[in-house]
Amino acid sequence: MLFPTTVFALFFSVVFFLHWGLVPFPRLRKWTLLGASLFFYGYWSWKFALMLAVSGVLNHGAAVWITRTERERTRKHLIAWAVAANLLVLAVFKYTGFLFARLAVPLAVPLCARLGTTEQLIGLQEQVLPFIEKIVLPVGISFYTFQALSYVVDVYRRHTPAAASTLDFVNYLAFFPQLVAGPIVRAAGLLPQMAVFPGWSARLDTGRAATLILGGLFKKMVIANWLAEHLADPVFAMPEEYGAVDTVLGVYAYAVQIYCDFSAYSDIAIGCALLLGFHFPINFHAPYFAVTLQEFWRRWHISLSTWLRDYLYIPLGGSREGTMRTRWNLLVTFVLGGLWHGAGWTFVLWGTYHGVYLSLERMARRLCGLPEKPPEHTPLGWAVLGRVWIFQVVCFAWILFRAQNMAAVGGILRGLGDWGRASVLFSGTAVLVLGIGFLMQFMDGNRPRRVWDAVNRWPLWVQAGVAAVLLTLILGVGPEGVAPFIYFQF
Repeated sequence: MLFPTTVFALFFSVVFFLHWGLVPFPRLRKWTLLGASLFFYGYWSWKFALMLAVSGVLNHGAAVWITRTERERTRKHLIAWAVAANLLVLAVFKYTGFLFARLAVPLAVPLCARLGTTEQLIGLQEQVLPFIEKIVLPVGISFYTFQALSYVVDVYRRHTPAAASTLDFVNYLAFFPQLVAGPIVRAAGLLPQMAVFPGWSARLDTGRAATLILGGLFKKMVIANWLAEHLADPVFAMPEEYGAVDTVLGVYAYAVQIYCDFSAYSDIAIGCALLLGFHFPINFHAPYFAVTLQEFWRRWHISLSTWLRDYLYIPLGGSREGTMRTRWNLLVTFVLGGLWHGAGWTFVLWGTYHGVYLSLERMARRLCGLPEKPPEHTPLGWAVLGRVWIFQVVCFAWILFRAQNMAAVGGILRGLGDWGRASVLFSGTAVLVLGIGFLMQFMDGNRPRRVWDAVNRWPLWVQAGVAAVLLTLILGVGPEGVAPFIYFQF
């Protein structure tokens, strides 16, 4: 079920009225929300919903077991088994094909040729590949697996108590606004809200919710879809057909497209949760305004970058154990972060690129006598230069992220060197849409607070009327049809 559809609008309307109508019946209210979340997820496949519910029950059971266990050695065994089980499920659904077809078989080919067992290898492939092709990747499995992992790890570390009931935890894990593409909300932030639902006395921030939802719909349906259809998809599909100007335009278009697409999902998720009385942290904070790559990762997909920091980078040693160990920790963290996004060599190289650049950036700043973390108020000239440069650095990495394979990466790189071919994609409309998409970053974080507060002062019927008019305009301006959100594939 996609956010920008009539089906979701009807679904959310029913959930909204049931959620607030059942305030006098708290237990029934919780079961109703869980049923709605499982229905939302099961709209793709009932098997996905069943798998999600089982994951919730088992992870909560593991957390309770850990809580009730005093012996530290047993606690370590339990957390190891819980983490391994979650990662195994993720690996089976997401990485089986990559591990077998792109890693194991290429490594086995020369060995089998030397041993004279090539025919046996071919027979094994013929038996295994049809099975692998039947594996369907559950939508959003990476997101809810990371949430489950953070929960059991935080319970083990005694950073957060286990949920009061299985119902509360499964509601936390399956909560439909952020289920499929985040933000990855920590248990410490959302579980208390699932334990005690907001009542009629709760103040709904309808101004912020409406601004986020409508802004997200505009970014997704108008900006991201247009950039994908007219610039990014054509260039990445057939890079050999375009020269340098169009290739650069396509890469920039994808950079703005993925920002508008993914931040739109986060905005709509946060807005829908607000209308139900729940609060999520922000997930984007003007990432293309970053002066360094380190700052970019503090602004882009904040819930994932902080998750990788807290549950991978810091446990590996962070920056506490010397320069070389810090570089290694950065590299491992971002390589695994790349693999989290997708099972392919392009994602591995994308993560490696970011990890290596972050290490070099730290080293360069140290050699120049600059603090590794840039100050909040960088001089204007250096800030502009830094933002322009980091945008190019990130855009170059997006080539690896977007390309289907290494052959497509090679085609894009060759296109960047072909300055003799005339542009066929450049137009005033393309520049306008790119510019508007880039400037949507001014709506991130708490920047629109004055707008939210002003809208909150309007009567509800005025808010509803303005929202209806703006929604009609968005539907009229946007392309026909709605493409799935980019991060659904992860």
